[in-house]
Amino acid sequence: MTSKRTKLQEDTHFRVLRLLQENPEMSQRELAAAVGVSVGGIHYVLNALIEKGLVKLGNFTAAEDKRRYAYVLTPRGIKEKSLLTARFLKRKLAEYEALKEEIEQLRDDLRKVQVID
Repeated sequence: MTSKRTKLQEDTHFRVLRLLQENPEMSQRELAAAVGVSVGGIHYVLNALIEKGLVKLGNFTAAEDKRRYAYVLTPRGIKEKSLLTARFLKRKLAEYEALKEEIEQLRDDLRKVQVID
């Protein structure tokens, strides 16, 4: 059984890996805004992804500020992103089905009330 915290962490890792694969030059500030976490939180996530060998640092050669880095997915990071994508999609589809059910129940409730009025 996966805890809610673990699911949130996995979703954050998935979103960061997805963003970095599309745009490795994103700054930590840009990543934080896109994912909806603090800059400190993104720093923590990036360090965890680097330690796991999913992301590596590269120089961002086009930047005037040579302290900027590109966050490049490793082959292992690309594979992990695929696994995370499958789990993320499975969870989101389950949420979607549950939401559809709830909406239909609410519609039925409204139909019943409208018939009585």
